[in-house]
Amino acid sequence: MAKQADDEIRRKVQEVLDSNIESGEYGLKADVVNGVVILTGIVDTLSEKESISKMVGDIEGVRGVENNIAISTDGAVDDGDVTFEVMEELKAGSGVNLKHIGVKSVRGRVFLKGRVNSEAEREAAVNAAAKARGVREVVSQLEMETARELTLDGIFHSQVNNDGEENNRREV
Repeated sequence: MAKQADDEIRRKVQEVLDSNIESGEYGLKADVVNGVVILTGIVDTLSEKESISKMVGDIEGVRGVENNIAISTDGAVDDGDVTFEVMEELKAGSGVNLKHIGVKSVRGRVFLKGRVNSEAEREAAVNAAAKARGVREVVSQLEMETARELTLDGIFHSQVNNDGEENNRREV
């Protein structure tokens, strides 16, 4: 009986994968063992991999998803390319203040550093970075902005983005 249920789930999952505009072009494959879907294949971005996993997890009867989908790009992509792609995604209307966020990429692992004003801005930054070509993982090291005291000194430093100056400043 479990074999029949797995076969039915596999059929549903494969139908969704093949007909979905986001995943259909990749030729992804699904296997099912005791209601757990095992996905294999290759996609271009981390956001596609995550989206497909969520889509499959929402199918009736699916008890879990083992996402073995690999992320690959057409041609060589180095860390500089990945960083550039992430910055482009962040600029593309993601609702993220780029004055306060930095990006570093190490072999497809992207680190977001800096400050955000809200959890929604943090989530928007992570989601935008995941859309970039060559990203295999996004590590958020973003900190929530705390209310600064409205002194002239505090306003000046927030406006000119001299965050590191706080520790290096000498009082005269």
